[in-house]
Amino acid sequence: MADPGSAQPQKRKRRDPASPRERMERGYAKAEARNRETREALEPLAEGERPLVVTIGAVVSALVVLSILVGYLAGADVNGDKPRLAQALAPALLMGAMAWGMWRARYWAVLGFQLVLVFLIFSAVYGLALQAATVTQVLATLALLAVAGTFFYFMVKAMARIQMPTRLPRD
Repeated sequence: MADPGSAQPQKRKRRDPASPRERMERGYAKAEARNRETREALEPLAEGERPLVVTIGAVVSALVVLSILVGYLAGADVNGDKPRLAQALAPALLMGAMAWGMWRARYWAVLGFQLVLVFLIFSAVYGLALQAATVTQVLATLALLAVAGTFFYFMVKAMARIQMPTRLPRD
């Protein structure tokens, strides 16, 4: 065993001589360069084009509208009471506007649908953490999280393509 007093001190990691502000600015510059490369790699939407995930979102929104209206007209009870017309009409109109907007590839509609997905994801996590009592409930909630998270992930790129300006051809 070597004598601890005779061991050479270990070399310390060399510190960057730049100030913390300069290091932060370099980091931001690198991130902006990566962002620029990512934006350049995106293909703008062609006239009338709609990303597949946005089409699926529009169909899902329309199906939600249909289920709200059918449930209301069939006299479905919510927590033991029949909802008032406004309670059924408000979410139906909101989801209907999102369905129309996504069908026309509008940025605001995709953003609104993502907001609904965020609420769904948070609610599912809450339910998973505090209310899921059976294996079936846990599996169903995990499946809901997987679907909503996947939708959200793919819609980010679709939103970037929707908001892109049309590029002029380079000479």
